Amino acid sequence: MKLLTPLLICLLLHPASGADSLRGFPDEEARSRQPFEQRLRATAEANKIREFMFRMAAEPHHAGSPGSRAVAEYALARFREFGLDARIETFHALIPYPTQRSLELLSPVRYTAKLREPVVKDDPDSSDQNQLPTFNAYSGNGEVTAPLLYANYGLPEDYALLRQKNIDPRGKIVLVRYGRSFRGIKAKVAAENGAVACLIYSDPRDDGYFQGDIYPKGPFRPAPGVQRGSVMDLPLHPGDPLTPNKPSTLNAQRLRLDDARTVHKIPVLPISWEDARPLLDNLDGELAPLEWRGAVPVTYHLGPGPALVHLKLQHDNAIRPIHNVVARLRGSTFPDQIVLYGNHHDAWVNGAADPISGAASVLEAARILAKAAQQGWRPKRSLVFALWDAEEYGLVGSTEWAEQHRDRLQREAVAYFNSDTTLRGPMSIQSTPSLEKFIEEWLRDTPEPAGPRSLLELTNRKSFHTAPLGSGSDYTAFAHHLGIASLNAGFDGNMAGVYHSVYDSLRWFQYFGDPDYVYTTAFAGFMATGLARMADAYVIPFDFSRVARFLKENVEDLKKLPKSRSLPWELLEREIEKLDLTARAWGAAIRPLYPRFPSLDKAKLQKLNEALYLTERSLTRPEGLPGRDWYKGLLSAPGKYTGYGAKTLPGIREALETQRIEEAAQQLRLLTDTLAAYSDRIRAATALAREF
Repeated sequence: MKLLTPLLICLLLHPASGADSLRGFPDEEARSRQPFEQRLRATAEANKIREFMFRMAAEPHHAGSPGSRAVAEYALARFREFGLDARIETFHALIPYPTQRSLELLSPVRYTAKLREPVVKDDPDSSDQNQLPTFNAYSGNGEVTAPLLYANYGLPEDYALLRQKNIDPRGKIVLVRYGRSFRGIKAKVAAENGAVACLIYSDPRDDGYFQGDIYPKGPFRPAPGVQRGSVMDLPLHPGDPLTPNKPSTLNAQRLRLDDARTVHKIPVLPISWEDARPLLDNLDGELAPLEWRGAVPVTYHLGPGPALVHLKLQHDNAIRPIHNVVARLRGSTFPDQIVLYGNHHDAWVNGAADPISGAASVLEAARILAKAAQQGWRPKRSLVFALWDAEEYGLVGSTEWAEQHRDRLQREAVAYFNSDTTLRGPMSIQSTPSLEKFIEEWLRDTPEPAGPRSLLELTNRKSFHTAPLGSGSDYTAFAHHLGIASLNAGFDGNMAGVYHSVYDSLRWFQYFGDPDYVYTTAFAGFMATGLARMADAYVIPFDFSRVARFLKENVEDLKKLPKSRSLPWELLEREIEKLDLTARAWGAAIRPLYPRFPSLDKAKLQKLNEALYLTERSLTRPEGLPGRDWYKGLLSAPGKYTGYGAKTLPGIREALETQRIEEAAQQLRLLTDTLAAYSDRIRAATALAREF
């Protein structure tokens, strides 16, 4: 007789008193999981997180560099050390580096921008070799000399105000500040308004001394600090700009650079407020509106001129190797159903907070679950852990991997869990609506890192909602392209002051990010328990009534938009009501089976679960959203002019917002038809449940 391990004894002999029920589990087993999950959380070690972070954030490791390859190999070794089946999968993508950068104010005075971040004597990493210079990936190449114009945050409404004032951005170099939108949108809107180049600076009102002490005394951005970043037109599609909809393998057929829709034609460059100050100080013209004024110690004028600026940018536009690290823990009952957890490993420089805090949590969650498996627990479904490369360039590694494995993922993927940065702060979760109830129970049963309450109690909401998924992290391909139920989680601290700069270092993290690794360690335990729940549930814990609620609430919101009254809302609303009834029928059919789950026929249960997770695929359309066919999902997507920010029911919403009423009506009918197919899938699953 095989001896029971301590982990199994804990699971079997110490059921929790008064525990709530758990979707996908018999009530008795739901209660007995509580000590098991406590054990998983207790297995997370701050020393391990610290060790992983110190190894991975020790040197610069931007995508395509030897440093990034070294981090991938380190992660590979750790996964294998834990006993997981792990490998590196390499792609070859457009990963440009800058070869020439110069910015000069020619008149009325001369100034040559420094375009660098100086060493901070208290931070040894700020002097590391092989740092990537300050630049915007997927900027256009070019040399321009033109008058300067200040355009606030560079949003469409900012240019609308300039037009109202008869200020023409055509032929100008526009200076805009970071914030309120993804940087790639600022570049796109500048070009659409006729600007010949775009400079993006970090205003101290948003992330510098106006907010608090600057680094190294405090966490905020110093005067010479610069936010690097991609300006890819992400709402069109993420991933390699030269291989949309297909993986960027070594011999892939690629677009010509001039035909790549997500690469900008105008030069775009990020600068510090130290370099922006003489530019702003030499603008004249009308005073900027009060809400346009930042905290650079100058008087904000709009221009254009008399500041005359010369900008020259060149990038090598090279194809470089990127390295994803993928590890697997095989499931015992449904091995061909997979639950994935990913975070990226590449950084703009050292990236201690972004992304290594999250990458270390992936490694620690994998170690926790691998150790549990060695002690006798086996997940019913297979768990896949991934550390993606080239996320910073535009979610490149995860997108290429998802496109490479599209068919298998669409057959087998149950859910995708994502993280990125995690710091000391409140829990933040975005998800597809079908996972909302699962997340609510997960938060309910997880204590806060340093206090007596549960994470759910900290939300202070009478009615729990997760935020919708937009973009900006590696869930994008899984949720929006493949139709896989997805969530994105992390403890959400404030790292705006060093975001994408040389100062996102181990020293910054230890002083200001999570000094005692309390939140980072708790997050690893949190993710391990959620993954174990999703992997072990007898029946996948989707809640279709939450999808119906999401739809009802967002339709009511859409009906407040101008000209919305002309749309046939009653068609869509009837289909949502049918979905609500279908969701209730599913609940009525499955709930009586809960006590019998352990004895149910495994082959029938596998078929039922396949029917359940494939429901999510039916919320996509093969033709995608208008003008951007890569985005297949109809419930949420990054907005065309928000970038990271989500637009719910985007086909209808964006058509209404731009008063394209015929398109909005067409998108409403498509959504109605899609929901009918979704309800059919749920009814098919309900019929399978009734066969037991």
